[in-house]
Amino acid sequence: MKYTSARERAGALLLVTLLLLAWEGACRALRVSALVLPPPSAIARSLWQGLASGYFWPHLRATAIELLLGVLAGCAIGFATGIALAEHPLLRRLAMPYVVASQVIPKLALMPLFVLWFGFGMTSTVVITALICFFPLMENTLTALQQVAPERLELFRMLGATRTQTLWRLKLPSGLPAILAGLRVAVVLALVGAVVGEFIGASRGLGALVIASQGTMDTSLMFAVLVLIAGLGMLAYQATLLLERWLLLPFTRTH
Repeated sequence: MKYTSARERAGALLLVTLLLLAWEGACRALRVSALVLPPPSAIARSLWQGLASGYFWPHLRATAIELLLGVLAGCAIGFATGIALAEHPLLRRLAMPYVVASQVIPKLALMPLFVLWFGFGMTSTVVITALICFFPLMENTLTALQQVAPERLELFRMLGATRTQTLWRLKLPSGLPAILAGLRVAVVLALVGAVVGEFIGASRGLGALVIASQGTMDTSLMFAVLVLIAGLGMLAYQATLLLERWLLLPFTRTH
C-alpha cells in the first residue's frame, strides 16, 4: 500500500513537471508576451522575490486570519442552524425559504453593503467568508440528521432516550461523515469568499494584491499570488482532512 501511494505521488509530481515544462517551452517557442502569459520561470522568480523580501507575508497572514475567523464563525452558525432546523420541523418550514434566499444572492453583490455597514478592512471580509461557508455545513448537517435509520430511532425510543440523548448519541455520530463532508466544502468556498471580499473591501490580503498587480500590469506577480492562494487552500483542506480523521478515529476503532 505504501509503495502504491509513493508511486501515485511520484506520478502526480511527474505530471506537474511535464506540464510546467510544456508551458515554459510553449511561451519561449511562440514568444508569448509575459504581459499575456508569463512562463513558469518568471512566476517562480516573482514568487521567490516576494517571499524572500517579506512583501507577501503581511498579505498572506491577513488572508489566513480572515479565512480562519470566517470558517469558525460560519461553520459554528451553520452547524447550530442545521441542528435547529432538523430538530424543529415548524422552524424548518418557516425559516428555510429565507435561508435559501440568503444564499442565492451573489455574494459579490452584497460586498458593497458589508463595506457600508462594517467599513473597509477585515470585518467585511470575515462576514462574507462566514456567509459563504455557512450554507454547506448547515445543509449537510440538516440532511445528515434527517437520514438516520428509522429502526435505530425506534430502538432509542424503546430504551427511553430523551430527545437530547438521541441527538448526541445517535443522530450526530451517525451523520458525522456527511457533516464533515460539508465542512470540507465550506473550507474551500471560504477561501473564495475571503479573496473576493478583499477585491472590494480590503487594502491588505492576497485578493487585494491580485487587484494591485492588475493595476500595475504585473502578470507574473498576479500568477505568483494565485499560487499562494492555491497553496493556502490546499493547506486549509489538508487541515480539514486531519480533523476529519481525528474525529472519526473512535468510530473506525470500534469497527
